[in-house]
Amino acid sequence: LGIGMVPYSPLGRGLLTGTIQSSDELVENDWRRTNPRFQAEDMQANLKLVEQLSELAKSRGVTPAQFALAWVQSQGADVVPIPGTKRRTYLDGNVAAATIQLTPAELAAVDAIAPYGAAAGGRYGASAMPTVNQ
Repeated sequence: LGIGMVPYSPLGRGLLTGTIQSSDELVENDWRRTNPRFQAEDMQANLKLVEQLSELAKSRGVTPAQFALAWVQSQGADVVPIPGTKRRTYLDGNVAAATIQLTPAELAAVDAIAPYGAAAGGRYGASAMPTVNQ
């Protein structure tokens, strides 16, 4: 089609940064506290995936966020991740991710750890899901 794609929330609402260990760490009015992927058992399952992905990032010498953004960018020349950020230091790290080229072995490792559909819990709560893709 000759069009670009900008993936929404390429850092998994912050979960793929490796800095969130519990939804209890989120401020009281943070909407992620109601997101299924941040709830109890789903959160624990997702943190196991994040831990494994973080090990890949560590072996590469980059942050989990940079590794995640590099993976998104590797999905095609027409795919451009644009993560949101609240701090300058995060912005600098996100920009640096644009120079990271993952190896075929790293891409295969990501596919083995977190194949499509591996995230536990819905993208949104039950009341919001009917409005997705409309």
